Amino acid sequence: MNEQGKQKSFLRTIILVSTFGGLLFGYDTGVINGALPYMAERDQLNLNAFTEGLVTSILLLGAALGAVLGGRLSDSIGRRKNIIILAVLFFFATLGCSFAPSITVMVISRFLLGFAVGGASVTVPTYLAEMSPSESRGRIVTQNELLIVSGQLLAFTFNAILGTTMGDNSHVWRYMLIIAAVPALFLFFGMLRVPESPRWLVSKDKNEDALSVLRKIREEKHADLEFKEIEHAVLKESKMKQATYRELTVPWVRRIVFLGIGIAVVQQITGVNSIMYYGTEILKNAGFETKAALIGNIANGVISVLATFVGIWLLGKVGRRPLLLTGLIGTTTALLLIGIFSTLLQGSVALPYVVLSLTVTFLTFQQGAVSPVTWLMLSEIFPLRLRGLGMGVTVFCLWIANFFVGFTFPILLEKIGLSSTFYIFVGLGLASIIFVKIFLPETKGLTLEQLEHNFRNYKTKHLENDPSAKISG
Repeated sequence: MNEQGKQKSFLRTIILVSTFGGLLFGYDTGVINGALPYMAERDQLNLNAFTEGLVTSILLLGAALGAVLGGRLSDSIGRRKNIIILAVLFFFATLGCSFAPSITVMVISRFLLGFAVGGASVTVPTYLAEMSPSESRGRIVTQNELLIVSGQLLAFTFNAILGTTMGDNSHVWRYMLIIAAVPALFLFFGMLRVPESPRWLVSKDKNEDALSVLRKIREEKHADLEFKEIEHAVLKESKMKQATYRELTVPWVRRIVFLGIGIAVVQQITGVNSIMYYGTEILKNAGFETKAALIGNIANGVISVLATFVGIWLLGKVGRRPLLLTGLIGTTTALLLIGIFSTLLQGSVALPYVVLSLTVTFLTFQQGAVSPVTWLMLSEIFPLRLRGLGMGVTVFCLWIANFFVGFTFPILLEKIGLSSTFYIFVGLGLASIIFVKIFLPETKGLTLEQLEHNFRNYKTKHLENDPSAKISG
């Protein structure tokens, strides 16, 4: 193999290893979907609706804190070291969940697992972006998103295999959970063999180390050129006054934060994670037996992966607002139909199949439109100096909204039933459509500098009606 081939091979190894963080993110958020019915049925943890919601959602509360602190930790000790620490946390928290003798131990372990998930959600994409060549950065970073939904599909698949082959074993849910220890080991040992981010090394004045890393993953002339660009960017950032929370109160910045939080909350109140976390419970409630529900739930995982591919393609073809509105109309309609048919076909043999087809439809719109637009717009709307701070605030709010959805769903399901629960999400979906229609500007075709200019000069009308916003790109 020639030198260029070795460089490309080493870069592929770096990408493969680090995206195990995304795989763990997906597996650990998806595995509870199939484990919960067995935890409740076997009476080992004595779960009720409240504790079921707590066990599921406490991971999300941990993720909110992990996302905030994980980013700061990676800036302090380095992306690579942070991911190694997260891999250790993934491993031991997984063991804690798998062998939990009580609800207390399970909740503590799930919280720690969530901290690892949140840390991975901000550190892995950053590491990937800083290791990738500029011409393929978007494709490589997006692989992490694909690994997240692939991890959820993997969880659903293993849940179905174990549920159908070991369903009579009272500890089957423990086997479902402990599988996540395997990719955690791969992540740990893999990260020991890959280098630190060259951008972080330059930021810590380790220029020779940074150049050495770049020459291992780029052709020499490209490595030297990129090193100079990184040096220039780091120097420019060092001269910038650090953003503070006080700046978030400036009117035009406050509007961006309002939009960012709105976009983040909208993505969660569609109810997507009620299906990703409780899909098996929903299908059981509709009439499937546990084993059949586990198998049926694989369809939700498959469509999530396929729709993510479609969503990535659509982002380059369609405006953000129309794509998001289409997605929200689709998800809200699917939930409305679930509510209607759950009443009309109650007790019918057809109901579970109708509900399954509608959850698949829901996820097609969610993963193909709503979720891709959410993450893209959050990365676009904040000006450079405020991007880290603004993203931290909005992603924290996203995880908190996720926590409340995950916590309240089983309680609502028990108290008011499937139809009424989904009618609540329909109402929230309608509010989301109104929010996007009234407040959200179009960002496609505008540079980040043009967007900042438009936000600074915003008065009484939306950006899409401002002549200065009408710049093709």
